[in-house]
Amino acid sequence: MLFKDVPCFVIMKKREFVKFYDKYASSIYRFVRLKVSSNQDSEDLVSEAFFKFWGNINENKDKIDNPRALVYKIANNLVIDFYRKKSRTEISLNPEDSVLAKIEDKSNLSKKVNLDADMIKIRKALSNLKNEHQDIIIWHYLDDFSVKEIAQIVEKPEGTVRVQIHRALKELKKQF
Repeated sequence: MLFKDVPCFVIMKKREFVKFYDKYASSIYRFVRLKVSSNQDSEDLVSEAFFKFWGNINENKDKIDNPRALVYKIANNLVIDFYRKKSRTEISLNPEDSVLAKIEDKSNLSKKVNLDADMIKIRKALSNLKNEHQDIIIWHYLDDFSVKEIAQIVEKPEGTVRVQIHRALKELKKQF
């Protein structure tokens, strides 16, 4: 047997992790890709986020209350670190470099073109917002995070997050 020396709970953790990865990898990638202009850098950051998440699972003996919020928090911190190390560059608005090209089903070309155009508009409008507002808009409206989940990620009270969502949405509407 391949895992004969590995305890059963480790195998179960691996299976659960693979299911978790399959469920959330594309949304984590979308979040990072909206913040980072390079496909390759985005892929690297997402890989690192899940690697750190896996390490956290193995180190943390207690149950993690909200694994989705934790992996987003890790990814967000990696994006922040990425920009600390590298001077901020403009977000690519090239439709051929779209995150949707990686994620969406390529069978329906007209739908893809429309989605690419929408993503360019969203990316441009988001780039004009503060980083904090960018994150909140992406989490709440694109990734369907609840106020409670966002509050866990940013480590702020739910009331503060509600106000930030309102302000971020107001600023985003000005961009359109």
